[in-house]
Amino acid sequence: MSSYDVIIIGAGSIGVPTAMALAEKGVRTLVVDQNASPGQGENKHAIGGIRATHSSPGKILVALRSLEIFSTWEEKTGEDIEWLEGGYLFPVYRKEEEDILKGILPIQKKYGLNIDYVGPEKIKEVLPGINEEGLLGGTFSPEDGSASPLLAINAFYRKAVSDGAEFRFGLRVDTISSDNGKVNGVVAGGQLYKAPVVVDTAGPSSAMVCKSIGVDIPVYSDSHEAAITEPVKGFFACMVVDLRPGPGSKNFYFYQNKRGQVVFCITPDPPIIGTDKRETSVFLPQVSARMVSLLPRLKNLRVRRMWRGLYPMTPDGSPIVGWNRDVEGLLHATGMCGQGFMLGPGIGELLARMITGESTENDSIILKEFSPYREFAGQEALK
Repeated sequence: MSSYDVIIIGAGSIGVPTAMALAEKGVRTLVVDQNASPGQGENKHAIGGIRATHSSPGKILVALRSLEIFSTWEEKTGEDIEWLEGGYLFPVYRKEEEDILKGILPIQKKYGLNIDYVGPEKIKEVLPGINEEGLLGGTFSPEDGSASPLLAINAFYRKAVSDGAEFRFGLRVDTISSDNGKVNGVVAGGQLYKAPVVVDTAGPSSAMVCKSIGVDIPVYSDSHEAAITEPVKGFFACMVVDLRPGPGSKNFYFYQNKRGQVVFCITPDPPIIGTDKRETSVFLPQVSARMVSLLPRLKNLRVRRMWRGLYPMTPDGSPIVGWNRDVEGLLHATGMCGQGFMLGPGIGELLARMITGESTENDSIILKEFSPYREFAGQEALK
């Protein structure tokens, strides 16, 4: 079969949930990916955090739906994706971060996020052993959590296949094909696969893929490193995000997963623009010093593995989701800025509604915020 209703470019954090949502609606869907199996692009570099704790309505609404899917997956399917409802904790030591977090609480609550600014005692309860010196309080959103990117992407893939979606791996898209300004499929491996709708979920490759049809899209890559420790007995469950800047970095964040391993990452400053995925000698000393300062009991943990992945970035740090105005049938869903794993299931359902003409009032809010034609001004407060 080489004719479909929809072709998705990329079997990653966005592409696979989108195929799952479309297949559930009976839409004939093909996913094409150059890798050998699902999630082998940037999805496998995700650390697993899932939060609706954002500062913009669109992200909150999408992520709340994603949380619902992740948190109920085992109950509905019997598959363990290592979901852990530990919450997200943003501890505060300076007035600068206090003002930011308190300032965005009204919009977070307005759009349904369960979150509060709490005092030091609650912070110490959620994260036992946290450095108390100068601790002012912080925000805590108890319904956020984490899951295994590997287990989740494969669970979503199996569900998509069981509902009829088709995947072709080891197949690089050469070009998006069009006729008279309308998409008619993709050329991959020298063959034309036909469809009136093509969804770009290619992440860091989106700019190159879209350029094949004469479309410029503002997505570029920067590199982020992460690491994981040996497993130890659980002593905290929340994702900890320290917004304070440090030498060579903005914020850093870490959590203990369901297996007892501590997973951690840092946001480099200035950003490391490019596609280099080689680990560095800078990352581990840099982030471990900050982590141990915040939570001294981490000092004896042994690091098991490090890795480096790419964030498909946009100029304002928010995703690009929407129909292309110049090429009919081309749907963008890219530039997730390192949040594809947590946003993926919600974005997938949104795209399925767009394609089948079932969009909701909330979708209008999301699509305005994520529009490919917005001004790209400013930055999200919690990016």
